[in-house]
Amino acid sequence: MSALPIGALAFSLGVILLYPLPIVPPPWLIASAILSLFYVGWTRRTTPPLVVIALCAFLTGMLWAAVIAGSRLDERLPEALEGARVPVEGYVCDAVTPGSFDSLRFGLCVIRWPGQMASGLPSKLRLSWYGGDPQVLAGHRLRLMVVLKRPHGTLNEAGFRYETWLFRHGYRATGSVKSAEAAPGLPCPIVCRYARWHRALTDWATERFGSTRYTALIASLMLGDRRAVTDAQWKVLRQTGTVHLVAISGLHLGLVAIAAGALARWAMLWLAPVGLTEVGRRRGVFAVVAMVCVVYALAAGFTVPTRRALVMVLVAGATWIAARQRPAWHGYGYALAIVLLLDPFAPLDQGFWLSFAAVAVLMWVFAGRWRSAGGLGSLFLAQAGIFLGLWPVLMAFGLGQPLAGAFANLVAIPWVSFVVMPVVILGGLLAAVLPGVADTAGWAMDVVIAPLWRTLEWLAGQEWPILAVSAGVLWPAAATGLLALRLPVAPGRGLVGMLLMAVGLTSMPGAGNVPANPPRNPPVMTPEVLVLDVGQGLSVLVRSGRQVLLYDTGPGVPGVFSAVESTVLPELKTLGVQRIDTLVLSHADRDHSGGLAELLAAVPVGQVITGEPGPIGKRLAGLPHPAIRPCRSQQTHLGALSARYWQWAGAPGTVPEGNDASCVLVLEEPQSRVQWLLPGDLTATGEAAFLRDTPMAVSGRGGRRAWHRVVIAPHHGSNTSSSSAWVKELAPEWVIYSAGYRHRFGHPSPAVADRYRAAGARALNTACTGGLVLSAPAGRLRIARSVDRAPFWIGGKGLARRRCHTP
Repeated sequence: MSALPIGALAFSLGVILLYPLPIVPPPWLIASAILSLFYVGWTRRTTPPLVVIALCAFLTGMLWAAVIAGSRLDERLPEALEGARVPVEGYVCDAVTPGSFDSLRFGLCVIRWPGQMASGLPSKLRLSWYGGDPQVLAGHRLRLMVVLKRPHGTLNEAGFRYETWLFRHGYRATGSVKSAEAAPGLPCPIVCRYARWHRALTDWATERFGSTRYTALIASLMLGDRRAVTDAQWKVLRQTGTVHLVAISGLHLGLVAIAAGALARWAMLWLAPVGLTEVGRRRGVFAVVAMVCVVYALAAGFTVPTRRALVMVLVAGATWIAARQRPAWHGYGYALAIVLLLDPFAPLDQGFWLSFAAVAVLMWVFAGRWRSAGGLGSLFLAQAGIFLGLWPVLMAFGLGQPLAGAFANLVAIPWVSFVVMPVVILGGLLAAVLPGVADTAGWAMDVVIAPLWRTLEWLAGQEWPILAVSAGVLWPAAATGLLALRLPVAPGRGLVGMLLMAVGLTSMPGAGNVPANPPRNPPVMTPEVLVLDVGQGLSVLVRSGRQVLLYDTGPGVPGVFSAVESTVLPELKTLGVQRIDTLVLSHADRDHSGGLAELLAAVPVGQVITGEPGPIGKRLAGLPHPAIRPCRSQQTHLGALSARYWQWAGAPGTVPEGNDASCVLVLEEPQSRVQWLLPGDLTATGEAAFLRDTPMAVSGRGGRRAWHRVVIAPHHGSNTSSSSAWVKELAPEWVIYSAGYRHRFGHPSPAVADRYRAAGARALNTACTGGLVLSAPAGRLRIARSVDRAPFWIGGKGLARRRCHTP
């Protein structure tokens, strides 16, 4: 067995396995282990050489990743600069895109920090400019006044982690632009000049083909410029599993390589000297292919997926030049190692795993029988293999496998490969050489894209079965299907079709059927209260047996963002929750009831209880929704929990609205004598009414004080709430602030924090801890913090993570 491919795979494994670690191991420690292993293995001859090579390669991979990751973590914004106006000079190093609230978003590569010590300061910033002037940003090199903060995002067990995205792309601070001006006198290194050239290229394409119907798709397919892709188009692409078509990746670069290779080989056969050997022709063809692919990758922005595809194409070409019969996995291992050597942060990308998993599946399906499969048969085999093989990978990332994708890609991939891409690339080249043909080229591009897009829209608009299969079923099913694809006879492949149908129909909901939540695993478990980290807002998920209650949905702005989409729905999916029995909306404020339409469209809800049924009803008008019930003083049961509702009736002659309309929920577990109090945004006036009306909820069942009382601070810890009487009377053991990191409201108020501290309450802030899971097995309150299980790059370096604090 060859040592080189084994070493390549071991190196790759070492890079990958750095990221599950809670801290970055000291590079000197890993280097010492390599030297010790080398010494013992080679001088003492106590271990087989291949094992030593593999272990040394593994540790070398981990050392490489640790050095690069540590270098990035060393770039930190000093705490003293957070929230202060800071001058900075640099150049725009990624696409300028429109953001929410009339903002422009862009990345700034820093050249200088005027007035600051440059050592250790971030080299790349993610900025938003509200009301910004795009003409100023067109100047490329800028002098800015910014307000910055350290990378931060919501942190839960599931859902999008903004902080991971920032770390992966090298953004070591985020902030807003207060003023900006062009600074053409700043130095512009080669990377700066490339960024300027690429932006000019994308602007040229927009200008040339801006009048076409499918401008956004043309720019994406031609140059990987996805700035103009609309939300509606993204939705169609996601629903049909064809997002990969608008990212310059292996498909696009592979087509370019095949076309360039065919032309180069033809030229070598007809134009090259007679004495040129076959090896010489191969080298000449490879040189042309490599040059063309590099140029195309640079034109496409040299993005992460483009670089990854370029490496794989070049490795495949090098293997072809060698003209040796070697196992396909050798080239696969080399490509994997080179990608991780050039980009050790690649394992943080879902695209990395999907790309290499797809290649592995195709290698498995077609190994030794590409020619025998036939053109149409190969297409069906490839799609069946990708559908089955990538489904478990998608599930591991919390993503779904759209059944429409199996049919959409069956049509889209060959059409894009043999029709759309040739027309787009040839049309772009012609428009560059002969500007007068730009309109004709754009018309031709529209003609070939139109039938593809209409097909995708039609597929996205159909009602497809919901592919919600448990891991225990999916993994064996996928393995069985991939084994069947290797069978040489048609009946074996027919088994794949039957398998797809069986798996696809396992969870097709019947009309009007509302699924019940499955039993929790293990089946006997104490109730859990999950305080989700949704930033400046509130969302609490309660599970008791098969019963599920969601108290508030977090913040949301229609068409901009929603905590439901980014946090709540992924969390529900991870927990296996298929139905919300009771949705409690404390009141109608957007930071407590955002994303309602998205939630109700995705998850069946039994009933809605709210303190403001009128405003909530208006917001849901025209949408299918369950009955909306007003919050009334009542006591019910949620599995093993007692649930007590309360709402202030208001002063005589008035009806409470806004914060004082909050529906208060008190949860009690009699066996463990634990109490959770969820007061919404109740003000001091409402708090006083609550204390008068509900002495039993305050004192605990039977007049005895609960052993443990946990209070969600009213109104996120605002000074309008948590009055002295409230804090003194409740005397909670724990107080939880659900607030945003360095939010402009400054919650929690220092005065409020002092009151709780004086009452002996221990404080938790979701901005620091991330999501919280509270339970009380055997009468002991347990609190699990997401930050304790977070990877090393969340909030800082090593163990010094999330050093935000509650005042």
